[in-house]
Amino acid sequence: MPERPPPRYPLRFKEIYKDKIWGGPELAKVMAKKGAGKRCGESWEIAQRDKDTSVVTNGAYKGWTLEKLLELYRKDVLGDEHSMRFKRYPLLVKFLCCHDRLSLQVHPSDDYAQRYESEGVGKMEAWYILHAPKESRVIRGVLPGTTVAEFKSHLQAGTIEQCLNVMDVKEQDVIFIPPGTIHSAYGGVVFLEVQQNSDTTYRLSDWGRVGADKKPRPLHIEKAMNVTDFYSMGVSKYKAARILGFPYRRKLLIKCEKFTMETIELGHQRITEKANAARSVVHTIVNGKGKYAFGDKKRSAQPFRKGESFLIPAKIGEYDIVSHGTTEIVVSYVE
Repeated sequence: MPERPPPRYPLRFKEIYKDKIWGGPELAKVMAKKGAGKRCGESWEIAQRDKDTSVVTNGAYKGWTLEKLLELYRKDVLGDEHSMRFKRYPLLVKFLCCHDRLSLQVHPSDDYAQRYESEGVGKMEAWYILHAPKESRVIRGVLPGTTVAEFKSHLQAGTIEQCLNVMDVKEQDVIFIPPGTIHSAYGGVVFLEVQQNSDTTYRLSDWGRVGADKKPRPLHIEKAMNVTDFYSMGVSKYKAARILGFPYRRKLLIKCEKFTMETIELGHQRITEKANAARSVVHTIVNGKGKYAFGDKKRSAQPFRKGESFLIPAKIGEYDIVSHGTTEIVVSYVE
């Protein structure tokens, strides 16, 4: 294989679409995901899983998997610090559409996963609401005062919703879901999900549905009850907070121990960003269009539009974001 310069440009990946029993047509309509089917529930944007690894669709490394990129250009992509900390890309970034009810579920912590799961990684995640019809709802945690005994009783009786914190949501709400937090969503809500690179989920209820094989999908009630936090649900919704010191509007969505999410909000303008050589970031375009200008004297360009995600390599250096109108970019990274 001929030698080539390391990948120092915004890397775009092919979406990995996941049809789900609770999915619907919203990803195609709302986020311009033309390849998403009528029952699409998830579009994996950046992923490095055993069976689902993102493949580059642009530039000199078109056709390369993220796994291969990290194998050969680890420090250039991940950064000086992250190349030593992480064996694989630390985040899983995806869009979700919950047309019908997402199963009532909960995720384990790192500690629990290390003891009881082969992967050994827990799952902390956050949702940024992008589309919320009037009938949209998000379930996050249990109602105050709910005891474990009451919860089990309602779960067995099929009346579990009486115990749950069911919330209306609107665009730009931020829902933080640390391990141990019961959650679900429905009503056509579409959101960006940023999470630890883990796919460990315990189902408490699937709302009485059956799968394609006409059989109920598996539940994981014992493990779910072991990890569920019934008494410390925290804040149900977060609001973005302005980050000062930038010549444009930048906001903090969430900052937790596993990742940070911010937004860049632009009009018709051009801004300059400088990559942090210690770590990479992911840009997800949730509104608008434009281009990246990078490389020697920023002569190279990579267009972007709503619904696309890019991995910005740690060693890309300085680059410009050129917005052709109202644009919003979610920036996700691990500190």
